[in-house]
Amino acid sequence: MIEIDHVHIRASDYPASAAFYRAVLNALDPGVQIAAGDGWMECGAFYLDAVDPGAAPSRIHLCFAAPGRAAVVAFHEAGLAAGGRDNGPPGLRDYHPGYYAAFLLDPDGNNIEAKFDERI
Repeated sequence: MIEIDHVHIRASDYPASAAFYRAVLNALDPGVQIAAGDGWMECGAFYLDAVDPGAAPSRIHLCFAAPGRAAVVAFHEAGLAAGGRDNGPPGLRDYHPGYYAAFLLDPDGNNIEAKFDERI
């Protein structure tokens, strides 16, 4: 099995992106530990900082595991309130039975998802 050590997103507007990610991470786990410093934040395998001058921001799809449907809804609501844009409201998807997810675009347009797999 191959494990992902970390995911690193480079943001063009770090303060806006940090506010967005703090909101969605806290919605998924209100007790989550987020470390932060001048221009960076880290939560487990997730790392965010500002893009270098002249460089392009990250362009990714990132999916966070959610502990249940209510967390998926909370993720979506918190992300919208923190400046994210709707890219698919909470609901069942046809990817496989029991795939319940919501999608947001972060301030740089990255597709950020929260998913609860009802089969597990």
